[in-house]
Amino acid sequence: MTRRSNAPAPDVVSDVIIVGGGASGLSLAQRLVATDSPTVTLVEAPDGPLRAPERTWCYWDGDTGEFDEVVTASWSRLRIHDADGGAITVDPSPLRYRMLRSTDFEQWAYARIARSPGGRIVRATADAVRDIPGGAEVRCTAPDGGTLTLHARHVFDSCPLPALPPARTQLLQHFRGWFVRTDTDRFDPSVADLMDFRVPQPRHGLAFGYVLPLAPDRALVEYTEFSRTPLTRAAYEAALGHYSREILKLGAFTVETAEQGVIPMTDARFPRRIGAAVSRIGTAGGATRPATGYTFAAVQRQSRAIAAALRDGRASAPRPHARRVLAMDAILLRALDTGRIDGPGFFTGLFRSVPPERLLRFLDGRTSAWEEWGIGLRTPVGPMLRTAVELPFLPRRTHPAPRSGESHR
Repeated sequence: MTRRSNAPAPDVVSDVIIVGGGASGLSLAQRLVATDSPTVTLVEAPDGPLRAPERTWCYWDGDTGEFDEVVTASWSRLRIHDADGGAITVDPSPLRYRMLRSTDFEQWAYARIARSPGGRIVRATADAVRDIPGGAEVRCTAPDGGTLTLHARHVFDSCPLPALPPARTQLLQHFRGWFVRTDTDRFDPSVADLMDFRVPQPRHGLAFGYVLPLAPDRALVEYTEFSRTPLTRAAYEAALGHYSREILKLGAFTVETAEQGVIPMTDARFPRRIGAAVSRIGTAGGATRPATGYTFAAVQRQSRAIAAALRDGRASAPRPHARRVLAMDAILLRALDTGRIDGPGFFTGLFRSVPPERLLRFLDGRTSAWEEWGIGLRTPVGPMLRTAVELPFLPRRTHPAPRSGESHR
């Protein structure tokens, strides 16, 4: 059984402490214990309001992957609907789009930690993380109110930031989704709708529908916006109702459960090292792709790199995205924010003109500079160049932090 602590205990010393049990914390923990070398303590919030509700994580990879046993569903074909109703269906083979539910992933990761003699899970609230001579310490509050101090040579902190770093541009990807069951078969389980621009567009930013079929009569149906501020729950519900009934024409259906979130889309510089022995990972460490909101795949790359660094006697959280990727994203965010480019037209244009497998690798930050140059020529070159020229002269400003920051992508 996994060793768990729910009460105060003497100081605990590990090679590595990971703070936070979201996608990034769990991914790093299960990868480190698989090496059978470091002792790893994962600090997770106890059951209650501090624990995130169940959520969905999506990514793409090849025909087989390390998470296959916990993948809820996957799709070999992807579809985009333009604003005029035209559909673009692509096959990004050998890549597949995959969906995980956080609860399944948690149980899978817990089991891997349980099999390792060096793995430990502590249920507590992390109150403070700081450097100390020879390593770092994490001060926690246990569920019964007692205190617990953990020591380690290295700490990787995945907790959300209280405020985002200054940025020239900050949009939010905010969404609400329904898991629906229809009275009759309405979905094609072989095709995922990544972006459906037939929904009404906001005055600022862009909006799209998102449909992940789980069965002919079941799907995750989502309404998403890229804009400066989130909507009220009532506004999301109205948008989802319109999309489901008027555009998808689902007929009679039941909403079985819902999920909602806000993801920062920003050109802020996220510091990865916050002490000699403390690093940030996940969204707090800049793993969220600024222009798309996708995070899960970057978290896996970051986790693999950290595990390799520790094996080599180093401890650092590597940059999740290359500098040129972040530069391209900064240009796109600014161009969207100023209205210089039409968001629906931009994304549908890419899916029409770029080979699908290459485009998905581009969205994941895994293309070469030469491939990115070719993709750039298929974007609105004039507005993008104008934006690139002005960016270095724009000041970075502090923006309000989103209310919720863990990506479902």
